[in-house]
Amino acid sequence: MKKYFIILLLIAPFHASQALSFSDFVDSVKQLMPWQESVQSLNFELMDTNGKIFTEKNTKGKYLVVNFWASWCTPCLKEIPAFVEFYKENSDHVEILGLDFEPVNLEVIDQFVERFSINYPIILYTHINDSEYTKFGEIVGMPTTLIYNPEGELLQTFMGEITIEDLYKYISPLT
Repeated sequence: MKKYFIILLLIAPFHASQALSFSDFVDSVKQLMPWQESVQSLNFELMDTNGKIFTEKNTKGKYLVVNFWASWCTPCLKEIPAFVEFYKENSDHVEILGLDFEPVNLEVIDQFVERFSINYPIILYTHINDSEYTKFGEIVGMPTTLIYNPEGELLQTFMGEITIEDLYKYISPLT
């Protein structure tokens, strides 16, 4: 009898764990990953170098590519031609926002845009935009690129240089 009681005590925790629902399990795992709670729905308001405002509302319905870059960052400079070509081919269903991650003046950025033939909106790191940058999460390296689907859900985060093939992997051409 004692042997059966010990076996029952050993089996009881496994039986009780089976009684958890999937949502209970997910809730318990979330406690182990507090950084996931900080990723909330997309909510931002950024002004580009031309004064145009971009928000989650006026970019909804398009894929959104948010690229954090800096003019001193060699991999950032190497990936710009891929963004330019991709935007030229897909601007009807994709919005690319280039978020400059350094405090520089508009004249320097305008020269930079002209030199690289950048055809997508560039957002300056200014007192107007800087608090909005944090809404995309913590940026720990340059370049960092986030890709959102047309509903505003994050599909992929890249840290480091990406290619046009990487963009097409997550964003289908409009057919």
